[in-house]
Amino acid sequence: MSQVNPFSASSPTRAISPLTLDLYAAKGLLDTCAASIACLLFLPLMAAAAAVKWLEDGRSPFFLQERLGRGRRPFTVFKLRTMHNEKITRFGALLRGTGLDEIPQIINVLKGDMSIVGPRPLTVHDINRLGWNTAAMDWRFAASPGITGISQLLAGRSARLSRRLDRLYLKKAGLWLDLKLIATTAAVSLVGKRRVRRWLSRGRIR
Repeated sequence: MSQVNPFSASSPTRAISPLTLDLYAAKGLLDTCAASIACLLFLPLMAAAAAVKWLEDGRSPFFLQERLGRGRRPFTVFKLRTMHNEKITRFGALLRGTGLDEIPQIINVLKGDMSIVGPRPLTVHDINRLGWNTAAMDWRFAASPGITGISQLLAGRSARLSRRLDRLYLKKAGLWLDLKLIATTAAVSLVGKRRVRRWLSRGRIR
């Protein structure tokens, strides 16, 4: 982890409340501004992607699923659908690789269900499967889940690394770190997750 320089924030660590946590004063304002700008910028792209997805298999391009948010409260997350008959489609793979399937979650941010940056929103099934349904893991649900975050960018499918990175974010969160993560996520949309992860692991993004 020592090579991942963009996320080794210099701000002091904070204690994590087991219930809810306000990460920093400007986070709500950042969420509102960033989500509003993203909505204007990405609405045409989301509409185009939804049209392509509909043409691909003739089904609704959107995927709705219940996730648990801050304080383990349930909410409905919005995403672009990437699978058909339990298999990732060709266009769905493109959406996943660039993170564009997450664009509709901007709606969740504007509704107050999510933040731009935060831990990954999980289903009840995932939480039970990972064993994160105990009081000892309440710290992870102390803040709103995010569209992007350190874990989303780096952890992949590693639950152990995801847990470690979620804790790191909640302890180090600040405006500068969030801006770095948003910029890195924008790079993912342009060149893909795999390439950005390689850059991060080599310390190219500072």
